[in-house]
Amino acid sequence: MQIITDTESLQRYVDGLSGQSYVAIDTEFLRENTYYPKLCLVQLAGPEDEGAIIDPLAKDIDLQPLLALLADEAIVKVFHAARQDIEIFVNLTGTVPTPLFDTQVAAMVMGFGEQIAYDALVRKLAGQSIDKTSRFTDWSRRPLSEKQLSYALSDVTHLRTVYDRMREDLERTGRASWVSGEMATLADLGIYSVEPQDAWKRLKARTNKPRFLAVLRELAAWRELEAQRRDLPRNRVIRDEALLEIASDPPESRDKLAAIRSLNRKIADGPFGAGLMEAVKTALDQPKESWPRVERAEPPAPALLPVIELLKVLLKRKCAAHGVAQKLVCPGPDIEKLAADDAADIPALKGWRREVFGNDALRLKAGGLGLAIRGQEVVEIPLDTTQ
Repeated sequence: MQIITDTESLQRYVDGLSGQSYVAIDTEFLRENTYYPKLCLVQLAGPEDEGAIIDPLAKDIDLQPLLALLADEAIVKVFHAARQDIEIFVNLTGTVPTPLFDTQVAAMVMGFGEQIAYDALVRKLAGQSIDKTSRFTDWSRRPLSEKQLSYALSDVTHLRTVYDRMREDLERTGRASWVSGEMATLADLGIYSVEPQDAWKRLKARTNKPRFLAVLRELAAWRELEAQRRDLPRNRVIRDEALLEIASDPPESRDKLAAIRSLNRKIADGPFGAGLMEAVKTALDQPKESWPRVERAEPPAPALLPVIELLKVLLKRKCAAHGVAQKLVCPGPDIEKLAADDAADIPALKGWRREVFGNDALRLKAGGLGLAIRGQEVVEIPLDTTQ
């Protein structure tokens, strides 16, 4: 097992991957006590090598050779459930490692369900079982045991096999382009960063009143910046519930701020209290026209409910027939939009999704397609609309 703890060894391993078509990548990290994930291990495996474990916490290592590998457009970077791994590298480089391939997303295209676990995917495609006893290791601890390191490395050696099998199947079924489109979405830099002024959208607001939302926006932005500055989880700075309570009844003094649940006099009189009070003042000083306005989604009209249910039945049948996850083709909110509007701007009416489901969904709505039960199976029946 190759454990890399210095820059020279890392460069030598990365040089050995030159000219390869892909590299399987996984990371181990901690973020329970920080805003930014703390990178503890990086596991790599090329198509044929034994793989390697990089120790980012080693004192004699510079990760620049690894970052150069991630930036190499000639090598596909293969992940499973890539978003958190990619977020780490975005924090390090400001860019998304591309081209990339996420086996969890590809599994949805291949009919393995909406969010298959990695161990289940390995069992199905690699014929291997993963020993998960080391799953909850404190990866920042040193030294790590041989068992823990073997577990970490097996993630990418199995991932390599999974990717090879997937690539063969996708080429055979003509669905490689389907996956490519999903990978393009995953490569969007915007999904890995939160603008402080948008942080309020993460919170479950109790109301959509513009004044409340304006105060909540400034409070959440202050907390986001403070969490980043101090590298602390958001709720370690101030809890969501406290932000919502402050926004619902903005305090006019430090005394009222101190009365907020989960706060106290010491916090209210200190720098945090000053930041919170300034955020409230900033929000209330803004022109009302600039306050956020969020329209509550109205429930579907009663007349549309049977249409929605019929579309769901058709979606389930189509996805089962094509071996693709329903959520990937047309999630619930999009079903409602489609029921209400034949020209809805949704993915289900574009590209391969339209071929799988969208066209027949429109036929069903137009009366050109019926659904019936034969035996224990739902079947589609073409209908003559000219009569």
